[in-house]
Amino acid sequence: MDISLQEVEYRYQANTPFERLAIKDVSIDIPSGIFLAIIGHTGSGKSTVLQHLNALLKPTTGKVMIGDREVNAEKKQKNLKAIRQRVGIVFQFPEHQLFDETVEKDICFGPMNFGVHEEEAKKRARIAIKQVGLSEEILSKSPFELSGGQMRRVAIAGVLAMEPDVIVLDEPTAGLDPRGRREIMDMFHSLHLERKLSTVLVTHSMEDASKYADQIVIMQNGQVYKKGTPNEIFSSPEGLLELGLDVPEVVRFQQKVEEKFQTKFSQTCLTVEKLTEEIASMVKRGEQE
Repeated sequence: MDISLQEVEYRYQANTPFERLAIKDVSIDIPSGIFLAIIGHTGSGKSTVLQHLNALLKPTTGKVMIGDREVNAEKKQKNLKAIRQRVGIVFQFPEHQLFDETVEKDICFGPMNFGVHEEEAKKRARIAIKQVGLSEEILSKSPFELSGGQMRRVAIAGVLAMEPDVIVLDEPTAGLDPRGRREIMDMFHSLHLERKLSTVLVTHSMEDASKYADQIVIMQNGQVYKKGTPNEIFSSPEGLLELGLDVPEVVRFQQKVEEKFQTKFSQTCLTVEKLTEEIASMVKRGEQE
């Protein structure tokens, strides 16, 4: 399912003394099946954009196309449940939203709320719990008996059980250690490929954006600053650093090597493997000279 934001502006508490412009003239196309990362500072407008993707917010001006549905300020929206079933959002610290007495009931809550029969919801729960790397045995346990990492996976399973076409991830690795972050992101990437999901990742992690995304959007002061592939975005790290944004560690290391040896690699390396190849090639050229 395609999603398109077209010249979207959003003002919080519009027409009040507390009115605040959050995003302005934002146009982003999210084709079906893409893995898109949205990066930027806190307050850059990332989370506001995210909430337009399943009509949690309606534009003050402009429009959002979600599949064949148009969402705008003028048009009264009906049956938004259908949109929210197709676009699932995993918010920061989703484990804080767990509430039911068993893991199974918690996962089943979303699908049943959208009209799915109980038996079908339980079937989805069994599938979803495996997709997040947990065993079926955990379904009978209380979610509050689980570790923090397990609770997060259960919360994610609850979103997957709704069988969305698009999954939106709002800082999904917040608070996790490096190993936990890698495991969760690898899981999302596998689900993206296996289920052919459109995936939108809102993140501060340049490593995650460069490793997993097909396209990256940089938000700055409520507007789209730049769009492109990871190679296009990180080929000019100076621009990102001027914005106060970080760059992947491997790109920083490449910069240091290029400065030290007064050379320029043939490409921006986004993986350690690529960087190793470039350094080996540089050494080989030096030996031949």
